[in-house]
Amino acid sequence: MKTSPLPIIEMLRENAIETVSIFDEYRGISDEAIIKLAQNPPKIILTEDKDFGDLIFAYKQKQVSVILLRYHYSELEKIKSILLNFLLTHTVLMHSFVVITSKNIRIRKL
Repeated sequence: MKTSPLPIIEMLRENAIETVSIFDEYRGISDEAIIKLAQNPPKIILTEDKDFGDLIFAYKQKQVSVILLRYHYSELEKIKSILLNFLLTHTVLMHSFVVITSKNIRIRKL
């Protein structure tokens, strides 16, 4: 079940984390266009879409950073807390593929 990105976007903005929302500002653009948008200036793609992993690794995209959130909707508050803590404590995320679940965090450099 897909959840609305709004609670996560609101949480990021409430904590003064600069956020560009594809949902709000670019809805409907392709995944490839999102990757290009995130490259210049560099931005981290925050997504619940595991297809980004396929795109990044299949096409050897190294100039991008992705955080993939994997959680059940009942874990939303927990995942928001984990994400915020992660973003506030990890300063070097560029060119990485990160998977965050309610139980662990995996970081893979691209």
